[in-house]
Amino acid sequence: MERVPDLLEGIGRGRLDRIVMGKLRMDIDLLEGIEELVKKERIRTGVILSGIGALKKATFRNLKVLPPDLKVEKHHRLYLELEQPLEIVSLTGWIATREDGEPEIHAHFSASTVINDQVVTLGGHLTNGVITSVKVVIVIGVIEDTNIRAGIDPRLNQFDVKF
Repeated sequence: MERVPDLLEGIGRGRLDRIVMGKLRMDIDLLEGIEELVKKERIRTGVILSGIGALKKATFRNLKVLPPDLKVEKHHRLYLELEQPLEIVSLTGWIATREDGEPEIHAHFSASTVINDQVVTLGGHLTNGVITSVKVVIVIGVIEDTNIRAGIDPRLNQFDVKF
């Protein structure tokens, strides 16, 4: 029987300790609000389980092209900014602690809005510049007793999870 190659780069383990739910203020940066929740609750490792609410402005960041060397730079990305009412449809991601002790938050989100009298849903990487409106609630699953950390992946020259 032929051996199947291992398809995983690594496995992180931990224990789901608690769930934290935070309601963010209106007119703040969504990513900064999540960072403040993480710091106030002393979350070192976790998963963003859910995010719901409304936005007044969103910046959607996506790749236009993946460079052959995998080292993505700003000119490889497209930033689409919308300043109008939007509904968060999905928000998910991970939280891990970097070597300097600061949290690294990697999240993606999708939001729906109305364009030309049609409901349109867009998504991308969560960056600064996404501004909250009403009822934004974030739910984080806190992981303890874990080997999951954040560090630079030299292949990509970007932060990623490390085990």
